[in-house]
Amino acid sequence: MRTMDKSDLRETYCGVREALRADSVAEQSTAVSRRLGRMAVLRHAETVMAYLAFKNELDLSLLFDLLPRVSWVLPRIEGRRMVLHPYEPDRLVRHPFGMLEPRADAPVVDPQDLDVVLVPGVSFDRRGGRLGFGGGFYDRFLVRTSAIRVGICHDCCLVEKVPMDAHDERMDWVVTPTVAIHSAPLWRRQQVSREEEPFAPTLPSNP
Repeated sequence: MRTMDKSDLRETYCGVREALRADSVAEQSTAVSRRLGRMAVLRHAETVMAYLAFKNELDLSLLFDLLPRVSWVLPRIEGRRMVLHPYEPDRLVRHPFGMLEPRADAPVVDPQDLDVVLVPGVSFDRRGGRLGFGGGFYDRFLVRTSAIRVGICHDCCLVEKVPMDAHDERMDWVVTPTVAIHSAPLWRRQQVSREEEPFAPTLPSNP
């Protein structure tokens, strides 16, 4: 069986997600929100960037109620970048892509003020690999903040391995409705190993 490239994987798992029943998405959204609400990394955070669900993404709106003391922040797309604004449910507009986002005249939040970023994606793997929609918005944004990165996806979109390019940013955690995976020790250990052993021989991917 051949390994799927990014385009294959994106098409496959976009289809998987879009085929999910609305009642199932609602049930799983509640489950993942409750799981996130129990995580210390979020319970101890002050400022968290979330997202508003789009195209059968897991809906995190319950989490806003579960952790009311958190200062919630949402992104707005401006050209090829994301600008951050406080979450104000009465001041949202619809982007041409179809999702809701803050108004352009809302106060701006500095990415360095974030403690945690909740990141949607088409699929993730257990080492923090993420496959998005291909626009690169989150990859360009994540290098601008030191916040903890938490990838969010359906259980059916957690895959064995996501193809990763040099510019692709990994997650510190990957959370689904049934599991929370601390992926940072896995990929950071690999990163440190490569830095400490620059002359180590490259092993074949399939020994």
